[in-house]
Amino acid sequence: MKIMTVDDSAIVRKIIQSAVGVLEYDVLEAREGREALEILEDEHESVALILLDWNMPGMNGIEMLETIKGDSRFKSIPVMMVTSETGSENIIKAIQAGAAHYLIKPFTIEELTKRILECLGRG
Repeated sequence: MKIMTVDDSAIVRKIIQSAVGVLEYDVLEAREGREALEILEDEHESVALILLDWNMPGMNGIEMLETIKGDSRFKSIPVMMVTSETGSENIIKAIQAGAAHYLIKPFTIEELTKRILECLGRG
């Protein structure tokens, strides 16, 4: 199974890749929402979780979340927002749109790993 990380920051993608590797999942990476949707077209059956940033160029995270949850092929894939957006209105908006979890940057590897396991039903 695979975990997809969607973030325009190469550093954040690398940190997530390290955490996911410890959990022995493969990683799919995208820099923004449209690229991620293209990858999902081919890979959605093997994606166990999507880690999604909010602020990205092109299609942002909330737009991607709404698109995923509106598509019958993708809507069962859990999505965790991993973002610097700290406002309670944004957290509520993401949860209402279908996010399973919300992790605020900066985070520790331990926090990230714990939340990933929770999203996968292993926490």
